[in-house]
Amino acid sequence: NLQREHILPSEKGFAYRMRLEAMKRKAGRPAQDNFVQLGQNLFPIDSRKELAEKMGESSVQIQRYIRLTELIDPLLEMVDEKTMAFNAGVELSYLNTREQADVLDAIKSEDGAPSIEQAKKIRRFSEEGRLNPDVVLSIMQERKEESIKITINDDKIKKYFPKGYTKKQMEETIIKLLEKWHRKMEMER
Repeated sequence: NLQREHILPSEKGFAYRMRLEAMKRKAGRPAQDNFVQLGQNLFPIDSRKELAEKMGESSVQIQRYIRLTELIDPLLEMVDEKTMAFNAGVELSYLNTREQADVLDAIKSEDGAPSIEQAKKIRRFSEEGRLNPDVVLSIMQERKEESIKITINDDKIKKYFPKGYTKKQMEETIIKLLEKWHRKMEMER
């Protein structure tokens, strides 16, 4: 399943967790050529690092995906549906289930997911033992930094690029053109 092109963060998290658990079980067994009755393999393996190398991800990123599996289902679905940022989901995964339910109630009340900064603040209050539904709601009501997300339909933009240009090449070209335009605007001021 990890070979599919579009994999939900939750799917990655559960798959990585399962593979890591299997690798740890295997690493704990003595090798076939280890003839010492009670001994284990001489070189302990950092399973997360090994998995990261196999999957082409950093071990920290692997751990973050696995952390998502600690979220209650409705919050995990929000990460999958991209209605909550991945990093915010990771921060909230450190809360206990009651605290996560309080966050979910605040999300419904405020009709929006916490920003990454808000999620970090909620986690800090939890770690300090000062998190309750009122604190969660108060944090969720704080003004969020507005982020800009612009989506341009493929059909509208492909006609301006040579065939075979990748999405990354198109994005880099657009950024260069915007930088050039910005410099021109600055000079005209």
